[in-house]
Amino acid sequence: MTTPLRKDAARNWDRIVAVARTLVDQGAPLQLNDVAGRAGLGVGTVYRHFATPEALLETVATPCLEALADHGQQALTDTDPWDALEGFLFRTVEAQVTDASLAPVAAAAADTLPRTTELKETLRSVSTALLDRARDAGAVRRDVAAADLVPLMCGIAYAVNVHGGTPADKIDTAHRYLATLLEGLHTTPQHA
Repeated sequence: MTTPLRKDAARNWDRIVAVARTLVDQGAPLQLNDVAGRAGLGVGTVYRHFATPEALLETVATPCLEALADHGQQALTDTDPWDALEGFLFRTVEAQVTDASLAPVAAAAADTLPRTTELKETLRSVSTALLDRARDAGAVRRDVAAADLVPLMCGIAYAVNVHGGTPADKIDTAHRYLATLLEGLHTTPQHA
């Protein structure tokens, strides 16, 4: 059980994460000395909260990862396996094109924070379960494996980012690209 932060420490933590969020959104690298300066805090204060830039980046990405994991868990309760998979993939691609912290955290070979590892494992298991349910229902091509989903989704996010545009344009483009991909994955269940 973690001890709650004192009020001043909690304020400092919030300032550090807010500055880091801004830097990530701007595409700037996270350097803890830079974060300290921008937050108006001492370097020691930042290092006390976040020992490495990776820990800070994972903290910035945590709300997005948690939201995706929650959505995935809810999708597992959907009675229509295709709708559940489709909805989860749409939510995932939206997150990929709107949250700049997601891609580097998802692509990291190792995690710094145990919470990140837990959330990434939840997302892997949820996406696999959603795909398996849709495949078992005959709604997805049999040759599509869970390992195919990550590179396909990353490809869409990359293509959207190359395409550019406003955040709303990116979401629209991501939806269009994903809809095209899903047409290739979707099958009509065969009834005996």
